[in-house]
Amino acid sequence: MMDKMFLDKVKSNFEEALRVIAINKVRTFLTALGIIFGVAAVITMLAIGKGAEKEILAQLELVGVNNIVVTPIPDEEDEGSQDEEGNNGGSGATEAKRFSKGLDMLDVSSIEKNIPTVKMTSPEIIMDTYMINGGKQDNVKLIGITNDYFKTSNIHLGQGSRFSNQQLISAMPVCIIGEKVEKKLFTGESALGKQIKVKDVWLKVVGIIEEKLISETAQENLGIRDLNQDVYIPIKTFLVRYKDRKIITDKAIDYNQIIGQRQGGPKKRIPRGNYHQIDRLTIQVNNSNELKATAEVVSKMLKRKHNDVLDFEISIPINLLKQQQKTKQIFNIVLSIIAGISLLIGGIGIMNIMLASVLERTKEIGIVRALGATREDVIWQFLSESILISLGGGIIGVLLGIIASFSLEKLTGIETILTIGSILLSFFVATLVGLVFGVFPARSAANKRPIEAIRQE
Repeated sequence: MMDKMFLDKVKSNFEEALRVIAINKVRTFLTALGIIFGVAAVITMLAIGKGAEKEILAQLELVGVNNIVVTPIPDEEDEGSQDEEGNNGGSGATEAKRFSKGLDMLDVSSIEKNIPTVKMTSPEIIMDTYMINGGKQDNVKLIGITNDYFKTSNIHLGQGSRFSNQQLISAMPVCIIGEKVEKKLFTGESALGKQIKVKDVWLKVVGIIEEKLISETAQENLGIRDLNQDVYIPIKTFLVRYKDRKIITDKAIDYNQIIGQRQGGPKKRIPRGNYHQIDRLTIQVNNSNELKATAEVVSKMLKRKHNDVLDFEISIPINLLKQQQKTKQIFNIVLSIIAGISLLIGGIGIMNIMLASVLERTKEIGIVRALGATREDVIWQFLSESILISLGGGIIGVLLGIIASFSLEKLTGIETILTIGSILLSFFVATLVGLVFGVFPARSAANKRPIEAIRQE
């Protein structure tokens, strides 16, 4: 019986609140604008945050949690080095640059043998070339690798198998291709066991990589290729059948420098170009807390082996991702502050309108109290109005937030993920704002003395 009476009272309060709101539609809508934009901002912010979190996790999977990346620096200098004052040496001759053998497989072997924190290494040699099959030709990146490449890059095979030990040691003409390569050259059929011609060598397809989605942002920020469009071969196959930059040719000999020295002229140095045997080296350590120390040891070892020439760069991808994550968190915090300010303004707007409504309806409040309404009845009456305004603004804000999230993704390419939790949170926040900012006006109305209220015009 008591429950029925309570429900009837609640129903009566909300019906009265709807009547008052319907009379003042424009004022109610303007009051709810702060709530509308605040809730929309909350939903959009949470959607952006979820999208950023998913992207960071995807990038972590691509680069590996415990990886260090060593990238060689090709010699592109076209003039002799200058001294601190910008002069070409004391006698007009430039000082000869130290010789470095470059990043090579011997470095890889030394790192594996001498640094105990290293779990595995994955060298890569990369060449832009072309592939042919059945009259179809397309550009492709040819990558020389070891089997550890698939582990350090978290790559799985959809069909076939990795390279066998025999294929790795004997430089056999075999390859593993990306799924997009298969679709380009073998439309509607499997490429497994068939041959493709990459540059001048026929390669047998022994495996096909499972398609891996890689965003353009990840490719740009982390230097990751679209793995689905590459052709992978054993690194020894690359060195034997394609190119080994360690092999010295006539072009690699700096005749101009020799002639210049013999004639007593200034020492000129012609840049060697890319003299590194490998183009990228990924080092995986046992534990993430060993990353920094291992990177320092690798740097000192390579510098010593390269005759104190710093012709390589060492980066820790997870640190780059943490920096990105920190930047995005700051961005989300700024959005949260903006959303909070909007909701605060919306709450203040509700409180102002409800206080104005109390002043306008002073006589009405006095009559209701004289007819037997309690202070609690008056409080709940005005709270019902403020809560309804907040919920109405919340519903419109949710719709606006959903539209804004989808529009932002379409227009800017920023991934957004909407969740039921963000929508429920928005309703909770909207209701809470209406409740909190409606208390003061409701108490103000309830505290009016009935006789004084009735007398007021």
